Amino acid sequence: MSDAAQPTAAEVRAAAEAIKTALDRHLAAVERRSGDDDPAVFEAFNQLAAAAEVYDELLYDRYDEVTPFEIPGADETLPPYEGPEEPHAISVLIRRDYTVAEPQRLLAQAERVEAAEDFEDLAGLDEDAAGTVPGALGLLFGEFEPDEIASRHKEFGLEEGDSTLWVTAADEAPEAGEWLEAPFEHFDPQAVVCRFDVSAVFDDEDDEHGDTDPDAEDDDLEFVDDEDLDETDDEHDGRDGHGGEADGAGVRGTGR
Repeated sequence: MSDAAQPTAAEVRAAAEAIKTALDRHLAAVERRSGDDDPAVFEAFNQLAAAAEVYDELLYDRYDEVTPFEIPGADETLPPYEGPEEPHAISVLIRRDYTVAEPQRLLAQAERVEAAEDFEDLAGLDEDAAGTVPGALGLLFGEFEPDEIASRHKEFGLEEGDSTLWVTAADEAPEAGEWLEAPFEHFDPQAVVCRFDVSAVFDDEDDEHGDTDPDAEDDDLEFVDDEDLDETDDEHDGRDGHGGEADGAGVRGTGR
């Protein structure tokens, strides 16, 4: 790094002060916490980790020195698992981000759907829905499954962004319609069995670390047949059942 690009001593000092402030906030949150999964503690923890990372980078750039802090990575963000040992139900939480890269293509595809469907079958949509981007999105997501849109997103004028998938465990499945009004409010981070994140950020990190074969696929996956279940059950005792791993470009899996 050139001298012109180096941080100033004042910037390093300010980063150190930010750590002190974050430490105080973290301790205060811990002292006031209402339980093991208090969101205020997690927020204070993340702020402290971010402040430590900034200070570590500036200290190294300015003085070629390091700190003893270990900054948690993306695979260490989940709290300890405290869900059921043998869950009888799971919930899969998925978020996928898209950019509307080609609005005209999106509108054209929606017009095709609109022309092929009866409006009576498209509940909640106006008769001219295909003429607006929100209406077109409603038409397409009402007609196609989310997985199909994910695999054909370019046809719909969309560009993929980050995505994440979380698998949570429960003792029993909720009653039908129980959470539909607020589907994401009753989320327990300590019930997460595994998660998988997809982002271009991970592609950049893999390039920096020299990872190869980003397009490798799991062509050799074998699924359990019914006749194998008895043998699997016999071997199950004593084995840790929590875990998950995903391979592929831009994918990170976090298991228990």
